[in-house]
Amino acid sequence: SSSSSSSSSSSQDNRREFLTRLTTAATTTTTVAASSWLIAPLPATAAAASSSQDQKDKENIIKGYNRLTYFLDNWEDETTVCKTGQETTFGDKCERTPVKVMEYLGFKSTNDPLFKAETTMMRLKNAVPNDREVDFYDAVDAYSQNSEEASSMAFVSSWGEANPGGGKDRVKLFLERSKKNVVASRDALKAVIDILDLKP
Repeated sequence: SSSSSSSSSSSQDNRREFLTRLTTAATTTTTVAASSWLIAPLPATAAAASSSQDQKDKENIIKGYNRLTYFLDNWEDETTVCKTGQETTFGDKCERTPVKVMEYLGFKSTNDPLFKAETTMMRLKNAVPNDREVDFYDAVDAYSQNSEEASSMAFVSSWGEANPGGGKDRVKLFLERSKKNVVASRDALKAVIDILDLKP
């Protein structure tokens, strides 16, 4: 009788242990499933955000390229300011100004499509075909160097008349030097656009 009671108790213990394991397993499965359900949308959201940023970056590169093309096509008009009702230092009403160079290259506003353009382009490096990586980095580097040089030349030009021996010819000289860098910057953007197979 004692042996029978012991066997029955052991059997009950085994059943309890089995049910406990089963319940624990079910709870764990439910928890994991619930967690998976809660977490699953996050990667999709992150991917969507990344895709949205990529699209914005591509649009900014294209806008920046088109703006620089317009600027170069209308270089004289865009870099000349005419004052009505008053004369400039040398008696005429129009004078060359380098300010637009810095504006079109994104150095004057955080909202400009070319503001920190190198960073914008580097965010798109994962979209670059493997066999064009060197060309891509060369183009980004060329843009960085030439845009900085163009801005520097424009700044020097802005002080052309104030410097000793300066005058309108000095302003024009440095302005035209900056134009060469603007052309190189525009061409570098075009190279990036071609590498990424974008449509300007």
